Amino acid sequence: MAQTQLNQIVALEKGVKSRSYADFTAAHHQLQKAPMLSGISRTYKPKDDEGEQLPPESTRVQVRTTEVLLEAQVALARLFDVTLTKDVANGTAKANIVVDGKTLAADVPVTYLLFLEKQLTDLLTFVNKLPVLDAAETWSYDEATDAYATAPTQTTRSKKVPRNHVKAEATEKHPAQVEMYFEDVLVGYWTTVKFSGALPQARVNELKARVVKLSEAVKIAREEANSTVVTDKKIGDKIFGYLFA
Repeated sequence: MAQTQLNQIVALEKGVKSRSYADFTAAHHQLQKAPMLSGISRTYKPKDDEGEQLPPESTRVQVRTTEVLLEAQVALARLFDVTLTKDVANGTAKANIVVDGKTLAADVPVTYLLFLEKQLTDLLTFVNKLPVLDAAETWSYDEATDAYATAPTQTTRSKKVPRNHVKAEATEKHPAQVEMYFEDVLVGYWTTVKFSGALPQARVNELKARVVKLSEAVKIAREEANSTVVTDKKIGDKIFGYLFA
């Protein structure tokens, strides 16, 4: 049996599937054209020798079901062979996922590697949108609140207290002229600590790097698994040998 690589079979499958379906559809449509399946042959003989002579008439059969069945078999047999070869190969094609020289997972099937590659793409999008601590603040991890916290900052609290201002002293003829105003008086202090459930930028960068590194390792493993040499399988002729026998 011929041998090839799994990635070559995968590359061939799309074209084979497209051509097979097109040819099979064409064969199906041929059998729906009843006139093309029909033929006739007629000859005319007058009742006596002096009667009018008419030429024979005939219509040939243009489509034969047996031939269309053969066309359908040819159209689909290759697709059946390629798909079986790919599916059998997918069950045997495996590779190790290696990160920084260490094997993270051994003998991972190529189908799972494809799944994992897609998941890691989605994970990278997720990590890229993780909330990051405000760079304008200085943060440290606070075990009591299980969150990041800033150092305490202190601000004052003031209160407006009414005061009287004598503009003119009282005299025997006029009362004192007094104007009221408000004075800001310090009454206390606010001590503020900010908390956040976000992550430091360095931690987010580390997570991104890990996802990217694992994604690259998975791609390498997938390429290795897809390079597995597989034996071409033949099943199409056997199936149609039974179906159309």
